[in-house]
Amino acid sequence: MGLLSLAIWTPILFGVVLLALGRDDQAGVVRWIALVGALASLAVTIPLYSGFELGTAAMQFVEKMPWIERFNIHYHLGVDGISLWLVLLTAFITVIVVLAGWEVITERVNQYMGAFLILSGLMIGVFSALDGMLFYVFFEATLIPMYLIIGIWGGPNKIYAAFKFFLYTLMGSLLMLVALIYLYNQSGGSFDLAAWHKLPLGSTAQTLLFFAFFAAFAVKVPMWPVHTWLPDVHVEAPTGGSAVLAAIMLKLGAYGFLRFSLPILPDASHQWAWLIITLSLVAVIYVGLVAMVQKDMKKLVAYSSVAHMGFVTLGFFVFSDLGVSGAIVQMIAHGFVSAAMFLSIGVLYDRVHSRNIADYGGVVNTMPNFAAFALLFTMANCGLPGTAGFVGEWMVILAAVKANFWIGAAAASALIFGAAYSLWMYKRVYLGAVGNHHVKELTDIGRREFLIMALLAIAVLYMGVNPKPFTDVMDASVAELLRHVAISKLP
Repeated sequence: MGLLSLAIWTPILFGVVLLALGRDDQAGVVRWIALVGALASLAVTIPLYSGFELGTAAMQFVEKMPWIERFNIHYHLGVDGISLWLVLLTAFITVIVVLAGWEVITERVNQYMGAFLILSGLMIGVFSALDGMLFYVFFEATLIPMYLIIGIWGGPNKIYAAFKFFLYTLMGSLLMLVALIYLYNQSGGSFDLAAWHKLPLGSTAQTLLFFAFFAAFAVKVPMWPVHTWLPDVHVEAPTGGSAVLAAIMLKLGAYGFLRFSLPILPDASHQWAWLIITLSLVAVIYVGLVAMVQKDMKKLVAYSSVAHMGFVTLGFFVFSDLGVSGAIVQMIAHGFVSAAMFLSIGVLYDRVHSRNIADYGGVVNTMPNFAAFALLFTMANCGLPGTAGFVGEWMVILAAVKANFWIGAAAASALIFGAAYSLWMYKRVYLGAVGNHHVKELTDIGRREFLIMALLAIAVLYMGVNPKPFTDVMDASVAELLRHVAISKLP
């Protein structure tokens, strides 16, 4: 068993063990087992980075063995510069979420922690799969634990939100399954992604396949106009569920564009780039405006996630090293920042049991340490230079300006909208006089919450000040992807 298999199956194994511990009177033991499992999973992923060879686009840490031999399906894993940081991000956020739910979750603790650990392993499987059917199995399997997390530990309308999440994402994925089967037949009975990259597909076939994959990945990102499930799910999901959904699960769709749409269907990707760019700009501008009028903090951050992910899809389809690298950097940065934003809202919700902006005011007076962290994360959400939120957006804007000045100018407007809705929310929640007796009775964050905020703050600042380790890993893989996409495969 290689490192990638350990990264996938370690959290899943710990999750299964937790599910076997079925009583809430064992909650203390359950929490420590969950933390050990999350830390072990993170520890396994660190050698992937330390042993990663820079300057090559080849897949590394490859594992391959027969799985379903009759249909030539393999258990085939590997990472390159595009997927490595997403694997590390998943393991890191899982540790944060386990810590965040330490005291908040008091019922069915074993199932809650087990669901997150199993989900972590499945998401790492998505980022590591090099077999089309294996990718699909992991991609769809992630729906199950998240469905349960929303449906069991969510808010008053949790059942509605869970069904909406499941149906939206499942229906899009069914078209992807049809596309995978078509590629399997066209390649002579192979699910190997590398073999699919060399298929000489016609223009019509590429277009149909492009929209089949688009249906699955656009819903997952989510792109406008198939984003409507996200705010409802975020509002009802528990804090940990919102953090993982925004930080990792949205990236599954964006990653799918890089693994399937661009390399397998380069001509259709070029042909329909205008559509993706248009939808991305609508997400960046229109959804940013929608975020400004939200009264619920979670809804505001949920809409801001749609706007920020618009940068990701925009960067992919300007077809430049700077744009694609910037989009991947934005995926990682958004993972840190969105998780921090949702966990910050969770800190307030645990104390006041309200997400409405109007129910707060002057929090800085009673929670000064927490307000300082919240200010940093809010600034990162705006795209302040020196924070992780700036780097990827700036790279994508520069790439867009090089491709077309007006596209770049439209994308840059997101920085204004981002500052408007983020800072306005901060002003109304944290600044000014104490708003009411609930705020007056608040207590500042304890050691556990301080640790969570500090870890995320270090990640946000480190990536903002020194993004080179992140870009160095992905440079060769991005260059090879774009070289491949530039080669027309029309017969």
